[in-house]
Amino acid sequence: MSIVSEFKEFAVKGNAMDLAVGVIIGAAFGKIVESIVNDLIMPIVGALFGGFDFSNLFIALGTAPEGVAMTLAAMKEANVPVFAYGSFLTILLNFIILAFIVFILVKQLNRLKKEAPVAVPAAPTEDVMLLREIRDSLKKQ
Repeated sequence: MSIVSEFKEFAVKGNAMDLAVGVIIGAAFGKIVESIVNDLIMPIVGALFGGFDFSNLFIALGTAPEGVAMTLAAMKEANVPVFAYGSFLTILLNFIILAFIVFILVKQLNRLKKEAPVAVPAAPTEDVMLLREIRDSLKKQ
């Protein structure tokens, strides 16, 4: 079997296509969650805590040159090492929301899956019962 035919067989298998669709949808869904967190949730949280922007929370690990604004973007542009915990908190919130949504989705999908009915063996017919009796009586002899 040639490499091309093996690849073709792999690519058109259901699992590979499902994985590709899942990755594409997951990337798009990640962007939606990122927008929800950055554009809707974090401004509300910032307003509740006094109007500051979480993405600008950082600790400078070096001295800033004179004339550099005390913002995260300006500090990074000036090559000052920073401990940007505000960005981390935003990304962590993205992850928690995404993980919770995936958890709810998987939980609902598992609930909707129909379990295969357990096959109950049928009661043996009279013929089978008679044959078993004959077998058992022959074993005794």
